[in-house]
Amino acid sequence: MRIADDSSQSPVGALGKVTVAIPQDGPGEVLVAVRGGSEAYAAWSAAPVAKDVRVIVIDSISARSVIVEPLPS
Repeated sequence: MRIADDSSQSPVGALGKVTVAIPQDGPGEVLVAVRGGSEAYAAWSAAPVAKDVRVIVIDSISARSVIVEPLPS
């Protein structure tokens, strides 16, 4: 039996929650639901995002860094 390796699965499109506020000019941190669990990523956004805001990952810039947007209310 062969087990699929999903370690390179992209988080793009996944939902998450900001755990460290994302400032205008630097990264914050988001907890993203991926691969059957949750993983922390460094996160950037076009505008500041407060802690505890729900977001969606719109791009992946490295294995542990993503670009997010707040979910519409």
